Amino acid sequence: MDEVFRALADPTRRSLLDELFRQDGQTLSALDERFSMTRFGVMKHLKQLEEAGLVVTKRQGRHKLH
Repeated sequence: MDEVFRALADPTRRSLLDELFRQDGQTLSALDERFSMTRFGVMKHLKQLEEAGLVVTKRQGRHKLH
């Protein structure tokens, strides 16, 4: 439960989560275009959301969808 609150405490992660609720199944490239941060930064935030159980990643061919 602490992981969920820790993940939601960051405004950037909340924005990422809002974007994923708005449009499910986005690639990392699509997400880093929408946010003013590096690809690595988006990956880091997505990883924390995944560890908290708030985001699921699945493979579709060569792409990972979040």
